[in-house]
Amino acid sequence: MKNNLKILFFGFFFVFLSSISPLNALPKKTANKINEVEIQSLKSQIEQLDNKISSNNSIWLKKYTNFEIYNQITDDIEKITEELKNLKNHKSTTDKVKITTLTHKLETLQRQEELLEEYKANPFKELIEKPQINTIPDITNPIAIIGGISFIKNIENQKSILKKNQRSLESVLKNLDDKNSLLKELFELNQSKELFDQIRQNQSKKLELQSAQNILNTTIDIYTKDTDEIINRLKIQIKNQIFKLVYIGLTIVFSIALALALKLFVRRYIHDNERAYTASKIINFFNISIIILILLFAYLENVTYLVAFLGFASAGLAIAMKDLFMSVLGWFVIVLGGSVHVGDRIRVSKDGSVYVGDVLDISMLRITMHEDVTLTTYLENRRAGRIIFIPNNYIFTTMFANYTHGEMKTVWDGVDFTITFDSNYKKALSIASDVATKYSRGYTEITRKQLNKMRDKYSLRNSNIEPKTFSLIEANGIKISIWYQTNAYATLTLRSTISVEIIEKILKEPDIFIAYTTTKLVKDGTDGFGDKPTKSNIIVEDEKD
Repeated sequence: MKNNLKILFFGFFFVFLSSISPLNALPKKTANKINEVEIQSLKSQIEQLDNKISSNNSIWLKKYTNFEIYNQITDDIEKITEELKNLKNHKSTTDKVKITTLTHKLETLQRQEELLEEYKANPFKELIEKPQINTIPDITNPIAIIGGISFIKNIENQKSILKKNQRSLESVLKNLDDKNSLLKELFELNQSKELFDQIRQNQSKKLELQSAQNILNTTIDIYTKDTDEIINRLKIQIKNQIFKLVYIGLTIVFSIALALALKLFVRRYIHDNERAYTASKIINFFNISIIILILLFAYLENVTYLVAFLGFASAGLAIAMKDLFMSVLGWFVIVLGGSVHVGDRIRVSKDGSVYVGDVLDISMLRITMHEDVTLTTYLENRRAGRIIFIPNNYIFTTMFANYTHGEMKTVWDGVDFTITFDSNYKKALSIASDVATKYSRGYTEITRKQLNKMRDKYSLRNSNIEPKTFSLIEANGIKISIWYQTNAYATLTLRSTISVEIIEKILKEPDIFIAYTTTKLVKDGTDGFGDKPTKSNIIVEDEKD
């Protein structure tokens, strides 16, 4: 570049000399017409223009200044090197001192040359070089839209920087043109070597910057063409993804609307709350599954990738998440099999603990149950009101008892009591049967209707649901056991009512005695039973009569 600059300069120099008069051959008539006022005006204008150029703080001029300094340093190094070469053969004291001085100066200049090395060939490389275009994103999903927009903004920003550099360079060249015109006018009025050198330097600077301008214009043109094509392609991809997202959104909205319509249909035509709840859960499951499938097939480029991924993933997850998969499978069994519904009263036993309560919810992973006050809580737990979470996989490994399966709302319950061997057990059986029949009559009729409905689904051999009484010999007396139909959700209430009335009736009978283990210390001469007449006492009184 330096040699080219010299050639251009000498060409300009000869053209310039041919267009003006020589310095030593100025006509006296021209010299006499020099106007000092005009000269001062031109100098003032040149000074103002220099101040303007300096105040602009142009990066182009700064880099060119560094370029000039580097060339000057290179010339100085060549001169000092040549001078040192000539002084090496001299051994005088003065020459040695000069050699030392020149050596230090040469070392300093060489260090400066290393610092300015980047300005050796192309001082404006950073300003005119075509920006690097990074990997162009491929917009195949909505998330990639953000990356595409960011990429476009980055390209536009690079283009804006190039345009800014172009405008800045044009402004510098305009100022240099103005300065060059003023210098020429001044030179015509006052031809001097100093002005000639200024014109030469200004012209050299202008030629170098014009060369950079040509390269920059070409760079902007090529970069604009390349980036315009990229931007158009990215904008088309973004537009396609937005339309695709809108279509998918409409499809999902339609799926949700269809699910809501099905739920309204279920609520209107399925009057059983439990079944309606289960149907609603199934609709939600299929709706979510459809939405996931829509998203997968919409944004998965190759379905075989999904199959392969699921194959490898399922192999590992099947081992690591066995209980989770078993719970999901259990949910399908529960929902499709219909063994448990929301609202059913169930009994679950696990590791010696027994829980009885009502099903609140059946999710894909667990059954949520509310523990109620029942005979089980009375006899075993002595706690109630807890929320019990039962994993769905228990349906395969744990005993489930459903008290209300198949629309059944009643269960068998019983009351046991023991009478002495000398009691009138037939009368006791009759009392127990009458009381049980009295209070369970309504539940018995309900059970009969429910069993008739279940005959279409199950084989029911024994359909006798009337209260049953049994008398069994025990070690301390005759055990009377009465069984009857009762509400599955309130067994303790009816049991308490029946138990109290049986005891009240038996206590009124003189020939029925309840057997129980007890010890009494009698000191007043009575029998310890409140002088209640016994069977033997009644016989003695009859004989007396």
